[in-house]
Amino acid sequence: MDNELFWKLLKPVHPEAASFCRKLMGDPDEGDDLYQDALVSALNKFESLRRESAFRPWLFRIMVNNYRNRCRQVWWRRRVPLSQEVIETVAGRDPMGRYEAQRQLRYLMANLSAEDRALVVLHEIEGWATSELAGMLNKPEGTIKTRLFRARAKMRRTLERHLPKNKANSTSLEVAYAMQRCKTMDE
Repeated sequence: MDNELFWKLLKPVHPEAASFCRKLMGDPDEGDDLYQDALVSALNKFESLRRESAFRPWLFRIMVNNYRNRCRQVWWRRRVPLSQEVIETVAGRDPMGRYEAQRQLRYLMANLSAEDRALVVLHEIEGWATSELAGMLNKPEGTIKTRLFRARAKMRRTLERHLPKNKANSTSLEVAYAMQRCKTMDE
């Protein structure tokens, strides 16, 4: 396989892949860095791609692996930002709600492993089907469903423990949304 074929296969998935890296990193600049690193890795490993039709999951797997490697670095463990798009979706236009939602979601995502964070982002935000995730990770679809279920359950338990008693019973939009989202993701 040659470099021209790589760029031809990349062209249709480029916007989605770049967006995924930005969301995963929680910062556009760092997401772009992750994407560029993943492209360099993918280009170097392009000979290992067996079928052209498997390019998309193969590329996303490389991005997830690069992300996991970054998360393993000591300096990175302290930082788990969340993308502005997700924050605006959760909190609406209220700046206080947005701040509260950002803080809560950052806390929830920080308790997940790097691979589980990637699964949640790909499935919930990017809209990947569990069958696509299973193909990307070379694991049975049931395993992916179980991991998503456990990640959501962990987020839900963390949210319930993290919220003070009076806040857990409040009707604030951001708390209600976060609680509801954690509960309905498994249904």
